[in-house]
Amino acid sequence: MDEERLRLSRIKPNLERRAHIMELTRGFFRHCGFLEVETPIRAATVAPELQISPVESEGCFLITSPELHMKQLLAAGYENLFQIGHTFRKGERGRWHNPEFTMLEWYRTGGDYLQMIRDTEDLLQEITNGLGIGPVISYQGCQIDLTPPWPRVTVRDAFREAAGWDPVLKSNPVRFDDDLVCKVIPRFSPARPTVLMDYPAAMASLARLKPDDPTQSERAEIFIGGLEIANAYSELADVKEQTERFAREIKQIAQERRPPPTPRRFLEAMAHFPESGGIALGMDRLVMLFCDASCIDEVMAFTVETA
Repeated sequence: MDEERLRLSRIKPNLERRAHIMELTRGFFRHCGFLEVETPIRAATVAPELQISPVESEGCFLITSPELHMKQLLAAGYENLFQIGHTFRKGERGRWHNPEFTMLEWYRTGGDYLQMIRDTEDLLQEITNGLGIGPVISYQGCQIDLTPPWPRVTVRDAFREAAGWDPVLKSNPVRFDDDLVCKVIPRFSPARPTVLMDYPAAMASLARLKPDDPTQSERAEIFIGGLEIANAYSELADVKEQTERFAREIKQIAQERRPPPTPRRFLEAMAHFPESGGIALGMDRLVMLFCDASCIDEVMAFTVETA
């Protein structure tokens, strides 16, 4: 007990900075005209994703993302939305993971993944200005210049250069994940954020495919200091295509575990879904950057072991 009390006392400056970052984030979106919303953290279903295991709760699921409910609001005529809330993913524990974590998501009607990247650049500028630390931060011994625009590289070019193969031409999810961690990310400049763009169509998830090249999708991930910070989409609005993708995911999930039900209400709403961009950003990891914390435990009051 004394050890836990001392840990909580030691990380107090980080939790104070965390609260400040949350205030700055909410202020940024409100100033930009976004509506803050709250959606359920326990739901009848979640988006079926092979790589993500949801936590079951009395016949429902703790959400892995607020995405489906926020998109239902967009389909009902809401425009720019944001939410900061708790999400849950079973079995994800490590230096950068806790099964319960805080996610920021926002959506722009009329936007796309490029706009969401620019939003993220602007948000981090707002935070550095609000913290009074300027655009260059120190993280784990490296100086990182957050001045936009951040360097962009396509998945195809990054993998060809670092791993010697093209995941757009040949789908190999296991090799992709291994090479991303061991070969691709280590090549990113430690002094700048990196935007990894245009994921293979097989990894599009809920993103639309590129109109001029349907072998790639309008999906991007943002990496800073070796941390995956955010995942941006030009949102898919084709209900037929999304239904087929969910069916493929459910079929693959069923080989390993009980899959969640197909999210029918979300699919029904897609008929009214506007063109839009969306992005999910891990707030705990963002706070890690601004607290120079090497472990997610240093920026959370309670983890899965102490909750």
